Amino acid sequence: MSRIRAALSAPGTLAIAPFALLLLVFTLMALLAPVLAPLDPARQSLLARLRPPGSMAGGITFWLGTDELGRDLLSRVIHGARASLAVALLSVIVSGILGTALGVLAGYRRGWVEVAIMRAVDVMLSIPAILLAIITVAVLGPGFLNLVLVLGFTRWPRYTRVAYAQTLGQAGLPYVTAARLAGARMPRLLLRHILPNIAAPLVVVATLEFGLMILFEAGLSFLGLGIQPPTPSWGSIMSTGRNYVGTAWWIATFPGICLFLLVLSVNICGDHLRDRFDPRATIR
Repeated sequence: MSRIRAALSAPGTLAIAPFALLLLVFTLMALLAPVLAPLDPARQSLLARLRPPGSMAGGITFWLGTDELGRDLLSRVIHGARASLAVALLSVIVSGILGTALGVLAGYRRGWVEVAIMRAVDVMLSIPAILLAIITVAVLGPGFLNLVLVLGFTRWPRYTRVAYAQTLGQAGLPYVTAARLAGARMPRLLLRHILPNIAAPLVVVATLEFGLMILFEAGLSFLGLGIQPPTPSWGSIMSTGRNYVGTAWWIATFPGICLFLLVLSVNICGDHLRDRFDPRATIR
């Protein structure tokens, strides 16, 4: 109970609560999309096309209106949260594992391994990530799996740089030397001793990258290079809605608002974690 009170009384906790709650709502919306969605997101009805929010057709109320094919926009927005969060989560996992492994290896082994890995990081960071993702997806083809792999393999350098710097600081400490003299081999030394002590800044990087992955997925889907129809995605819904901004503003507006709120809540929660884990932060 004392730990819970300390966490609740920490500076900024009350300010972060609404955004953490908002993030939780979007997460539950993605996990429970088949239950929460009132209709099948792919169900078409040309007689109900382009209906404004709150209108009725065939005894069904379309709370957020319908799109150009008469599909319920509320159901598509709910299912779109699942696509965006799934791509972002899997991309962060892929890039986080790859980048952390390379960074820890470079910081511990040093020598030519360090030079090779860090020069590769410099090369990757010199190329705009979104441009590299667009080119790669255009070559491999759009789709859920390709999108996850492309985003994962273009964002690993950020984890590598953080893991490399943190490992350099930990590798020369007495506990690492003691474990090495006790006979611990490199895999055990890295996984059981160094990695747990550098996990906090990597979690912060992953949190901030999560919001960026959501934007990347929406941008690629908006360009037609991400999630493909009939699977709904916020980016693809907004791409369709741009053709009807003057007559059916709700098609692009509601997924855009959801995208804004989700990325905002993720970024603010990430900033809060960064402040909590920053050793230079003032303790009051």
